[in-house]
Amino acid sequence: MHLTDPSRPLRERLQGLNIYLVGMMASGKSTVGPLLADALGYRFLDADAVIREVAGCTIPEIFDRDGEAGFRQLERQVLKQLSQWHSLVVATGGGIVTVPANWGELRQGAVVWLDVDKAELLRRLQADSGGRPMLNSPDPEARLVQLLAERKPLYDQADLKITAGNGTPAEISKRVLMALPALIKVPDAPQTTAP
Repeated sequence: MHLTDPSRPLRERLQGLNIYLVGMMASGKSTVGPLLADALGYRFLDADAVIREVAGCTIPEIFDRDGEAGFRQLERQVLKQLSQWHSLVVATGGGIVTVPANWGELRQGAVVWLDVDKAELLRRLQADSGGRPMLNSPDPEARLVQLLAERKPLYDQADLKITAGNGTPAEISKRVLMALPALIKVPDAPQTTAP
């Protein structure tokens, strides 16, 4: 049997392929990611947590000190490092898709977009006390609408789109697990010719 045979467990069929979760802030990447990693027997990493560790400060402090450009440069370096590993589920920052060069690393794995509608994102963000530098604006709702408009075409380039609005994290993780086999190519049966 070939490792991508549909009867093999999903982890074996993935052959260590990294799973990159993309989507807007508050879409649930950091909540769904650990559940997905656990189900696959993978390791979970939150790219923003790695960035905070590398920088030795919070993401709002990085934005204050280095601006968005400095943050994106650090985010790029972290992604390049993470892409060298395997068997990871990575929760990426919401804007990682805005840097074209990042797609080279993302495409080495499976890119899964957790899509959440604007009203649900706003509800979650209003309940979130964490600093969201990309929403620092006199009108955070208008800024969110602007970011959604800019990023949706980029998120659309993901390998999988999972509508994640109303499900629990466990349900969303299950949806991802059920959709992943569609990305795994099963080799064609060898062609035989009659004598």
